[in-house]
Order: sequence, then structure tokens, then C-alpha cells
Amino acid sequence: MAFFRPRVSREAEVRYHADLEISKTFPESLEQARRAERTLRELRAADADEIELLGAALAFDKTLTEALRAAEAGQWATFGVRSYDDRIARRKAKATPAGAMWTAEVERLRTLREENRMWGIPRLPRPVPAQR
Repeated sequence: MAFFRPRVSREAEVRYHADLEISKTFPESLEQARRAERTLRELRAADADEIELLGAALAFDKTLTEALRAAEAGQWATFGVRSYDDRIARRKAKATPAGAMWTAEVERLRTLREENRMWGIPRLPRPVPAQR
């Protein structure tokens, strides 16, 4: 007696293979984020002006976003092809050691990025237009 197991959609397969390719850039993008963070911390320690801090903080945010995208792609690729269409398969995959590791990494990067956006990027006053 054979049981019918539905195939995954073509869209899920395409997204899975795209996520596999994106996830290969994770170590490189994480290292870039670490370098950007190191630069930002050095500028803060050197008491740099607000313009330099703003540029370094925005660069750190950009590299963190790239690392987060790669980590999310790695997470989805680790979950497998079925997880794109099936929420039960996604929940089961999160419970595996590899799935839990990727989920923790994604949450860590998300928290770090939000913390940088809330407190790390200096706010510069807007220029006041000249009155005529």
C-alpha cells in the first residue's frame, strides 16, 4: 500500500535553492559586520565627531542587514524544502539542533541590528532654513 505524499511547489524549490546560494555568503558578511562594529567602537572610544559616527553606524547597520539576510537564508535552507509550504514541517525543523542554532543566530543578529538602530546611530539636528 503506497501513501500519497504531495510534492513541494516549484516556487518552494526555487526559493530553497536561492536561499542555499545566499547562505554561502554568511561567514563573509558576518566578518564584515564585525569589522564595521570594531570601527564604530574605535571611533566612539576616540571621541570622534558626530558625522564620522553617523557614517560608521550606518555602515554597521548595512553590514548587519546583509549578515541577517544571509542568516535567514541559512535558516530556511536548513529547515528544508518542505518548510516553505508547510508550517508543521517548519516547526519540526526548528526543533532540530541545526534549526535551533540558526534560529538563535537570526534572533541575535536581529536584536543587535535593532539595538544599533535605536541607540547606536547618532541623531543629527536638521538644518534650519534661512528666513527671507
